[in-house]
Amino acid sequence: LKWWLLMWTLDRITMTGQVLLFFCLLSVGSVLGQVSYTIPEEMSRGSLVGNIAQDLGLETKRLASGKARIYTRDSDEYMELNRERGVLLVKQRIDREALCRQTTPCALHFQIILENPMEFYSVTVQITDINDNAPTFEKGEMQFKISESAVIGAKFVLKRAVDLDVGINDLKNYELKPTDNFALKLHNNADGNKNVEMVLQKPLDREKQEQISLVLTAVDGGEPQMSGTMLIVITVLDVNDNAPVFTQPTYKATVTENSPKGTVVATVTASDADQGSNGKITYSITNSLDDIRKVFQVNEKNGEVTLIGNIDFEESRNYQINLLASDDGGLTDSCKLIVDVQDVNDNKPEINIMSKSTVISEDAKLNTVVTMINIEDKDSGENGKVQCFINENLPFTLKTSTNNFYSLVTDSDLDRERAPQYNITVTCSDEGVPSLSSSVTLTLQISDVNDNAPVFERSSYEAYIVENNTPGLSIFTVKARDADWNQNARVSYILEDSSVNGVPVSSYVSVSADSGVIHAVPQDGGSPPLSSNVTVKIVLYPVQTGGSVVAEMVPRAADVGYLVTKVVAVDVDSGQNAWLSYKLQKATDRALFEVGLQNGEIRTIRQVNDKDAVKQRLTVIVEDNGQPSRSAAVIVNVAVADSFPEVLSEFTDFTHDKEYNDNLTFYLVLALAVVSFLFITCVVVIISVKIYRWRQSRTLFHSNLPVIPYYPPRYSDTLGTGTLQHVYNYEVCRTTDSRKSDCKFGRAGSQNVLIMDPSSTGTMQRIQSEKSILDEPDSPLEVRLPVQNL
Repeated sequence: LKWWLLMWTLDRITMTGQVLLFFCLLSVGSVLGQVSYTIPEEMSRGSLVGNIAQDLGLETKRLASGKARIYTRDSDEYMELNRERGVLLVKQRIDREALCRQTTPCALHFQIILENPMEFYSVTVQITDINDNAPTFEKGEMQFKISESAVIGAKFVLKRAVDLDVGINDLKNYELKPTDNFALKLHNNADGNKNVEMVLQKPLDREKQEQISLVLTAVDGGEPQMSGTMLIVITVLDVNDNAPVFTQPTYKATVTENSPKGTVVATVTASDADQGSNGKITYSITNSLDDIRKVFQVNEKNGEVTLIGNIDFEESRNYQINLLASDDGGLTDSCKLIVDVQDVNDNKPEINIMSKSTVISEDAKLNTVVTMINIEDKDSGENGKVQCFINENLPFTLKTSTNNFYSLVTDSDLDRERAPQYNITVTCSDEGVPSLSSSVTLTLQISDVNDNAPVFERSSYEAYIVENNTPGLSIFTVKARDADWNQNARVSYILEDSSVNGVPVSSYVSVSADSGVIHAVPQDGGSPPLSSNVTVKIVLYPVQTGGSVVAEMVPRAADVGYLVTKVVAVDVDSGQNAWLSYKLQKATDRALFEVGLQNGEIRTIRQVNDKDAVKQRLTVIVEDNGQPSRSAAVIVNVAVADSFPEVLSEFTDFTHDKEYNDNLTFYLVLALAVVSFLFITCVVVIISVKIYRWRQSRTLFHSNLPVIPYYPPRYSDTLGTGTLQHVYNYEVCRTTDSRKSDCKFGRAGSQNVLIMDPSSTGTMQRIQSEKSILDEPDSPLEVRLPVQNL
């Protein structure tokens, strides 16, 4: 009945109902057989577990005919059945730790089912452990932070290791290395596990060892023995038990003067064995009574000492800086920094005039002291050594008596006539690199000594004059010059005592003592004596007052040295107070004009070109040599142009000054009025003379009175027998109707002349009897008058 029910059930179930079938079989009856195997874990695939056919008492044919198979509730099948051989094999690698963990014993339970007839057998395969797992820690590293002030005996719990193996292969012991500061202590728990502790057995010193590394090793009891390790890192926490310490008590540095602000002078360094805030060092300067903190500053973090002010070697050659290093715990250390200032050549030699003369006589003796000079250079060493010299080709020399004292003395004869003034430039240079120098110009006037006699322009003169000249007539002019100056150069002319034919020369001529003009003394033989005067006015240069404006024009073709104009100034003082010197104070183009120092002549100093501005404005200043010196100035406007119309438009720009513009307008209007007046006057006079002569001619020819002509003195005859050689022209009076006819006159030297015949004794009646000749054209009228009748 049991087997029938079993077969009926197997026929009606599907393969998907194997689980239900299993439970039904259990409920129906017991299994037919049971076998057990023991194998180690980690066997390779295909390894033999056991001969299942032999162990169950079955033939291999039955396994094949009964379609023997393995049934298990696990999803993973670790075993497989070989029907042909009737053996049980390992289907896949078996890891006991993964399969059973810490459960012991660890076994696989499954059934072998056969059909026709249906049979099933229970199989148990026990998996034994092998030592295939080493002890492991949860983390490979464990860190502790322990203060260096921790007391001996302090305990620190460590993490335990885990070994997946069981039994003898399980974890057995721990080891800690090194054991210089810490020891290992184990405590057994009720569950069989062990607690691991680390105990401090020696004080910690962070300054000696900031970090300690220990290795905790866990070992098992298997063969071969396996172990696992964990790194224990101990960071020793600092306690402020160390003060900062400078690397040296005294630092030295060198800095060049005039170094820019921000220059790093030196770096001081202090160290603190502590850590964190206890080892954080702050630097500071502790000088209080001096100005160190105005010149230097220290970086409180890195100890760099930098410049914040100006350093001058001449003011201070070294500095001592007191520095302090402190940590956050209040511990400090101090040092000092000595800074030596290095000199650079930044000071020019200073020239001090101790005493000087502005005037020296031209007869001064050799080695006459003119000026005393003191030289000072604030630099030191080679930078402070000074040598002085003057410009060449001067009759002076520099002599040094003591260090930095010089005397300017004469070393040759002076001659005012050769050089009336010297501009002596004293130049002093130091021996620094690069060399610095300074200079001063001394103006020395040479006073005159009367050491030159007057000299005539020529050794002899020859003059031709006519006789019968009027007294006071200027006959000749002699000129003598004296190379001296001022009063010593004033020349007076005197006639030497001599005679001509026994008559003193002074009876014939006289000489002007001031001008050298020789005048005639005798009169001519006329009665009364006749004379004529003439006035010649020579305008050299316009006299200008200070501040007035002068306008001049310079052609563009002007060469170098072209005289533009001359500025003349007058000083009513005398002596040195009247010595005048002219200077060009301002100019539109200083490279175009110059002013003579002594004569005030404004000349061009280069060729005028087309690029030069039309308008040139010059300011000339004249100074005397008095103490104090007085001066005056004049403005000279120069137009660079070839013609007046060319510059007319530009010339109006010179009239920006209202006063000059008003004066120019006034002068132009005044000149126009004067010219108009003169023109009208001349016209009226000419018309009046013409009318007068016309009426005289009318009266002469309509009157029967004899006409006695008047002949001017100094007439002459045409025969050359008289003493006068001048030829005079006379007008002929004609009737009113005679202008309608032509009349020709005999001409002598292209002039109408009146010929006087000395043999003629006729009177004006003869002239009247020949009146008809006037009516004949082309008939010259010749009248010969005897000289003696006149």
